[in-house]
Amino acid sequence: MKAMKSFYKPAIALMLVMFTTNLIAQTDDDANEDMQDRKELVSDAQKAKTKFIANKGNIAELFTNAKGYVIFPNVGKGAYVVGGAAGNGVVYENGEVIGLAKLRQVDVGLQIGGQAFRQVIFFQTKSELERFKKGNFELSGNASAVVLEEGKAKSIEFRDGIAVVTMPKAGAMIEISVGGQKFEYEDWE
Repeated sequence: MKAMKSFYKPAIALMLVMFTTNLIAQTDDDANEDMQDRKELVSDAQKAKTKFIANKGNIAELFTNAKGYVIFPNVGKGAYVVGGAAGNGVVYENGEVIGLAKLRQVDVGLQIGGQAFRQVIFFQTKSELERFKKGNFELSGNASAVVLEEGKAKSIEFRDGIAVVTMPKAGAMIEISVGGQKFEYEDWE
């Protein structure tokens, strides 16, 4: 019996070491995968920024002068009476990446179709950016976006310290609405 007890202690210790090592390896793999996803999202956001700027208008000036902005390079929206939209984005302050954001939207009404689009939200002041970073930021029902069509420039102005710009990528819907969009923020870390 004593021999059995002396066997269990090293065996249990060995199992704990193996289990802990496996957990650490999984955590490292998850962290590497997460960092790769983040890098891809930043790359996609930079490509989207280039597309927005290529449209001319005053958008290049907004990217330069805004205290911050968030770029959602790929927002998917679909609807059949009840609709929804979702996308992941990159948050910038003074042109530097500071965090990530998630966009979520649910609509109810007469609607059908689906589309993909890019969206950028510009923050005119540091206080608007800070309000976004606190989380649970929401664009109100009366918020509207300037919709840019490829190659057709428009002048964009701030409204209550925020300017929203969308650019369709693919699909067909009657309209792009931004009222009711909710956002979550996460520091880059």
